[in-house]
Amino acid sequence: MRRKDFRLLTLVLISAWPAITIAADTNTALTSSFARVIDEAQPKIVKIYGAGGFRGLEPYQSGFLVSAEGHVLTVWSYVLDTDFITVTLNDGRKFEAKLLGADPRLEMAVLKIDAEGVPFFDLASPVTADTGSRVLAFSNLFGVATGDEPSSVLHGSVAIKSKLEARHGVFETPYRGPAYILDAMTNNPGAAGGALTDRQGRLLGMLGKELRNSLNNTWLNYAVPVEELAATVAEIRAGKFVERPADTGAAKRENALSTDLLGLVLVPDVLERTPPFVDQVRAGSPAATAGLRPDDLLLFVNGQLVQSVKALSAEMARVDRSEMVQLTVLRGQQLITVELVASPERIDGTE
Repeated sequence: MRRKDFRLLTLVLISAWPAITIAADTNTALTSSFARVIDEAQPKIVKIYGAGGFRGLEPYQSGFLVSAEGHVLTVWSYVLDTDFITVTLNDGRKFEAKLLGADPRLEMAVLKIDAEGVPFFDLASPVTADTGSRVLAFSNLFGVATGDEPSSVLHGSVAIKSKLEARHGVFETPYRGPAYILDAMTNNPGAAGGALTDRQGRLLGMLGKELRNSLNNTWLNYAVPVEELAATVAEIRAGKFVERPADTGAAKRENALSTDLLGLVLVPDVLERTPPFVDQVRAGSPAATAGLRPDDLLLFVNGQLVQSVKALSAEMARVDRSEMVQLTVLRGQQLITVELVASPERIDGTE
C-alpha cells in the first residue's frame, strides 16, 4: 500500500475510547481543517528501526523531528541499543541515525540524521493543554507504516494532567513528573516516542512507553509534556548526557578504577554493544554494601552515560581507584544512585 492509494491513514482501535477515522483524498484534505492539520504534521513524524525482533520485543518505535538539521526526539528504549538505527521519513527516505544522547530519567533520547531543511516541531514554542482538551496522537503503532505511508493518527482528549509519581508502584516508570493522561489508546507497540498535538497541530508532548498497572493489568496512556523535555534536548545537543567517543586512552588514570575493585561482575561482553548488566555482586564488597544486585543495569558513571560494557570500562578507567565513584543503575523501572569506593583489600591484593 503506497501513498498514491490514500492520502491519510488512521488506525482506529475498537474500544470504548473516542477515535475518528480520516480517509480523505487530496481534495477532501484541502477542505477539511482536520485533514490539513494532519497533513502538515505527518512530515514531522518518523519511523525508527533498531534492536528487537525476538521474544515479543518489537524492533521499531516512533519519533519526531525537532530541528531542520535532522534531530529526532524519541523514547529511550531497547530499540536504540544497537549501532544500526534507521530512521524513515514521511516521504520514504531512509537515514542511518546516530544516538546523540539520552536521559533515562526522562525516558527520552535524541537521534541525529544527516538531513537538512526538514520540517520539524519547534520545542522553543511549547503549548500546553488542559483537562478535556481534544488532542491528536501521531505514531507508527503496530509498525503499520514502513516507507512513505503516513503514520497512524488517533483522536482523543486529555483526561487529566497528573504526576506519574503518584502512580508509582502500580504504574512503574523511571519518569515521575507531570504527564498528560489520555483517553486514546496510545500505548500500543510502536507508538512510544510519537507526538501528541492539539487540534491545531501544535506539539504538546511525546507519547510514553507501554505502562501497565501491575495490580489489575490495565494500561495507562500518557504523554510527557514538551516543557519537561525541551531543556534536556538542548543539553544533549550541547554535549550533556552523551556517551563519550572512543579515544586513545590518554584520559585513563594510571591507577584506574574497575568494576572488579568494586566487587561487580558484569555479564560477558559478547556483543558489539553488550548492555552493562550486573551478573554477580561479591559478598562483602563495596557494591554489596551499597545495595547493588544482580540484574541491575548500569546507566551512569559520575553522571556520564554508559550504554555498553566497553563504555563502562572506559569510563571507569577515568576514575582513580582511591576516588569515590557515583553509579546510577536501573532496577526494574526504578533508578537508583549509589556512591562507593573501591575495596582496599582488592587494591592491595590481600583479599
